[in-house]
Amino acid sequence: MSQPDPNQPTTSGDPLLEISNMAVAYGRIEALHGISLTVNPGELVTLIGANGAGKTTTMRAISGILPLSSGRVIFDGRDITRMKAHQRVAAGIIQAPEGRGVFPGMTVQENLDMGHYARKFDSKADYDEALERVYSLFPRLLERRKQAGGTMSGGEQQMLAIGRALMARPRLLLLDEPSMGLAPMIIQQIFRIISEINQQGTTILLVEQNAQQALSRSDRAYIMETGEVIKTGVGKELLVDPSVKEAYLGVGADSGSDTSRAAAPAAGAVAGGAAGAAERPDLRK
Repeated sequence: MSQPDPNQPTTSGDPLLEISNMAVAYGRIEALHGISLTVNPGELVTLIGANGAGKTTTMRAISGILPLSSGRVIFDGRDITRMKAHQRVAAGIIQAPEGRGVFPGMTVQENLDMGHYARKFDSKADYDEALERVYSLFPRLLERRKQAGGTMSGGEQQMLAIGRALMARPRLLLLDEPSMGLAPMIIQQIFRIISEINQQGTTILLVEQNAQQALSRSDRAYIMETGEVIKTGVGKELLVDPSVKEAYLGVGADSGSDTSRAAAPAAGAVAGGAAGAAERPDLRK
């Protein structure tokens, strides 16, 4: 097994990522308002919420793709609020985007090398170590390293997207909806690997609608609704919170059994906008 990424900070009690009162707007429409969150070194932290809650917008703002209207983003003690996306990549903030973004005409190996080019290695030995780590986590990619990315299954493409991100030696790995569109068996496999990546020392911020899987594996989680954080807590504690179970796990608040938990969010949680929000219990209580 590969050792934890040598670029991962090994310090202290200071957050690796700290966001304060972040706001993001699309024209006149404010998509995020007053978002504050932290990710500590070595943690796996999850953002969950309905479609349209602002989870992906939050990730795009952290990665520098979207500018902030107000607020601050601090990474490893440094204010990166005005830093460009490519500079954030160089600093170690690496995203595996929603939709995977695999280069369809490139082979698996060529796709992985694109991650390497995003953040250069000091030596060939460092490159070899990173590649060995990816192939150890995803043996299927090794088997299919000469296959075009566009001909692979959805699950294999998700493995490739995560592997490509790992090739950039992330200090903070941003994973946006890694289970989207995948079969339940593949979802289980992907989440086991995400946990293993985190246990190897990589700090992860995860956006995910599969609340059951995400909360059960997270150190902490933030629940978002209509561009705001409305609840936060320890992942496994939120997993048994009655209001969270009712909104995101398909379990009635008065249910005495957990056996009916669904892997996907409840219908009310999936519906975006005010109508969807009205169907969910008030999680601010």
